[in-house]
Amino acid sequence: MFDLKQYFQECVQLVDTALSDFLPSKETYPEKLHEAMRYSLFAGGKRIRPILCLAASESCGGGRREVLPVACALEMIHTFSLIHDDLPSMDDDDLRRGVSTNHKVFGEAIAILAGDGLVTQAFVVLGKLKDSYRDPKHVLEVITDIALATGSLGMVGGQVVDMISEGKKITIDELRRLHLLKTGRLISVSVTSGAKLVCEDAGRLNALERYGAAIGLAFQIADDILDIEGGEEIGKDIGSDVENDKATYPSLLGLEDAKLEAKKVCQEAIECLQNFGSEADALRAIAQYIVERKK
Repeated sequence: MFDLKQYFQECVQLVDTALSDFLPSKETYPEKLHEAMRYSLFAGGKRIRPILCLAASESCGGGRREVLPVACALEMIHTFSLIHDDLPSMDDDDLRRGVSTNHKVFGEAIAILAGDGLVTQAFVVLGKLKDSYRDPKHVLEVITDIALATGSLGMVGGQVVDMISEGKKITIDELRRLHLLKTGRLISVSVTSGAKLVCEDAGRLNALERYGAAIGLAFQIADDILDIEGGEEIGKDIGSDVENDKATYPSLLGLEDAKLEAKKVCQEAIECLQNFGSEADALRAIAQYIVERKK
């Protein structure tokens, strides 16, 4: 039986130490900005994206430390998106990861700039890959993939679609496309970027790309369900999707069918790894965790 709890603890410790090293200290001028950046980055969180990156590298015979800059950059980008997502002009949330949202502590202007600081620092960190890899082609491909997954054709574009879809009736296919952009692309690239730096096997890379797309969707369906069923342990405002009149899998399919869909997509993800051995056990366990988690 794969010990996912132990695996998470080891990876989180590794990632958190590296994140602290990669980010300017709170004492670095301008202090208020770096304090705000660190506040949200170290406010807890599951570190799913960096852990997926490390696990994907291991599934292809690589190690954790060699893809650590990518893993940390992904978490910085994710945190930037959360800070901006919580703003009054977007979801207007008061809680994130069990603590007050960034703009509630530092004000809206600093929160916006803290997000900007994190997303740009992520690409500073990605630039450090040039010191570790001889083939710049792979490094440039990974950086481009992450930029595309972050920008208007990925997460940022998905946030826009999410906002303009509020209060409108959309189909399940439109919702799936929205989630692919807003959540799925960054989760998928977390998997592929961890693999591309250590593997050139087209079959394995294709399988991991399909796995990443599937768990990205499963993650969002599970999030939709938690917005209804989650308790205090979820660490953020519950029921905000309903309050903001957002289309979700439970609102379109019903709660029970949404749960079945999450399990189905999770199984599809695991089946993508059928040609992998025990080196992909972490990825299999993470897929199960994503749909069974309580926060």
